[in-house]
Amino acid sequence: MVFILFIPVSVFAQQIMGKVYDLDNKTTPLQDVNVKNLNNNQAVKTKAGGQFSLPARLGDLLVFSFTGYHTDTLYLIDLLPKTVYLPGNSTALNEVKVVGAKINPLVFASDPEAQEFKRIRTDGLRGKSNNDRAGGMKFNLGYGKYRREQEKIRLLEERDKYETEIIQIFTEAYVSDLVKLKGQDLKDFMSLYRPTAVLVKAERPFNYDYYTVQAYHQWLKLPEWQRKLPPVPKLKSN
Repeated sequence: MVFILFIPVSVFAQQIMGKVYDLDNKTTPLQDVNVKNLNNNQAVKTKAGGQFSLPARLGDLLVFSFTGYHTDTLYLIDLLPKTVYLPGNSTALNEVKVVGAKINPLVFASDPEAQEFKRIRTDGLRGKSNNDRAGGMKFNLGYGKYRREQEKIRLLEERDKYETEIIQIFTEAYVSDLVKLKGQDLKDFMSLYRPTAVLVKAERPFNYDYYTVQAYHQWLKLPEWQRKLPPVPKLKSN
């Protein structure tokens, strides 16, 4: 009788594994990131290689937090290994960069990044050629913030590109032809195993046939109750 009572615990004990990287430098793993499962209050810290592993089930909500980075959340629609990219906290550094400014009449700091100033016409008095430096100073204010904003725009456009590709290829007709699912089973399978933009970007060119077939075999191993997308948990109001 005791053995029968403990069977559900061993059957449903599951782990979610993955790695956490810096978003700007995607090859840099992040160590000591706090990963917490809000559903069971289990928490771990990532190892030197960014790896983490903790108990989880479908429908759980994971929170990733690390000093100097934005806190991120992950809703588990499957238990496949996850790759998480944490964006840096841009509010941690509020800088104004002045480049190539003349400090005083006796000291001039040259700007190695500044473009050279050239005269359009020669100086009739001293006969300077077009290649002579015209002098003056150049202010470069807020360039770091502008560059970060441009990088955010580029990442959003890149994500949109991969999302468009997924929508065009990972269709009901395409998936049904590969795995022979129909009706609600097809919809549930596609919801659970729709490839992410991060995954499609990491493996170029992305092999949709191989991914879909592998996901189907994983789906077949799930019990019936796990083959359906769990409802999104309602957030508590303040």
